Amino acid sequence: MSIFHNPRLTLVSATLLSLLLTLTACQSEPNQQGGWQRPPTPVTVTRVELTEADLVRSYAGRIYGSREVAVRARVQGILQQRLFDEGQEVSEGDTLFQIDPEPFEVALETARAQHRTTTATLDRTEREWQRASRLYQQNAVSQREYDNARSDFELAQANQSLAQTQVTKAQLELSYTRVSAPVSGVTSLEAVSEGNLVSHGTLLTNLVQLDPIHVRFALPEADAALRRAATNSGHINSDIRLITASGETYPHPGEIDFSASIVDMQTGTVAVRAVFPNPDKLLIPGQFVRMKVPLQAFQDTILIPETAVIQGPQGPSVFVISDETAQFQPVTLGPVTSAGQVILAGLTAGDLVVINGQVSLYPGAKVNIVAGLEE
Repeated sequence: MSIFHNPRLTLVSATLLSLLLTLTACQSEPNQQGGWQRPPTPVTVTRVELTEADLVRSYAGRIYGSREVAVRARVQGILQQRLFDEGQEVSEGDTLFQIDPEPFEVALETARAQHRTTTATLDRTEREWQRASRLYQQNAVSQREYDNARSDFELAQANQSLAQTQVTKAQLELSYTRVSAPVSGVTSLEAVSEGNLVSHGTLLTNLVQLDPIHVRFALPEADAALRRAATNSGHINSDIRLITASGETYPHPGEIDFSASIVDMQTGTVAVRAVFPNPDKLLIPGQFVRMKVPLQAFQDTILIPETAVIQGPQGPSVFVISDETAQFQPVTLGPVTSAGQVILAGLTAGDLVVINGQVSLYPGAKVNIVAGLEE
């Protein structure tokens, strides 16, 4: 028997057709002409208002000490003593190393003795010249004797000045045997241990200043231009935030204290440096962090959820509700902020914008607002 004449299948088909017509009737309502139409589409809406928003973007950065100084020996000698614990925080002027001062003390005494000798010679030649000057005026000595006395006096003056310079140099070199911290900061490991001979320029340790701390990062060219324009207009929050590797927000805000004046041609970015207070030494040089940087500020603008925007052949648009009817409304988009999508044009304060359920809408569709309006 052919299946196309099977009475059982014919009965099943009729039953399914009847059920389908029943479901269609349940989902439709009679219109004024006695036909059937789709019921109102349930939607969620929001009433837009003028507000303020900041465009904030995140960038990767690396922490550096605000000052990183290599402490080096300035004279040659035996490193006699280290006067700090490695990794210890020291203050500017604290003594870090002592180089054997004895040879420099001897050199200073020698220079002082030489200075006393030249001073005595200067006194003698000055008296000789003064006496020759008086006798010359009385025509009691020759021009030659007068000139010789004057030359001896001037030479003694030069020798005395040179001897004073040698004393100053010896004093300076003696002071260099006491190696002090040029800045406040945290010491690194010693580079040379006690008992070794060091020479001029030998690295002894490094100092890193931790408060404040610097963070270096880069802004894409377009973002740098946005921030520069906003900064010049004064309509931007200068505070920036730091996010640690663990995802926590650092409690102290920072600010950008340097921005390069040129764009790196290889990366298309602008080098930027930010400075943060670090009183508790929570930030350590070398750490990888993220920076949240305000780039642009919007005043009296409209924000909507990003998902409310429909991208079509005619560009971006949204559905607005008027008299319980959906209407297609083209909009001009700004950037997406943490608070939502900025709308530059197309909407006004008070408009009802569909933020959920718009997938089933079409221009002129009746809607049933199920959420979004507050009484």
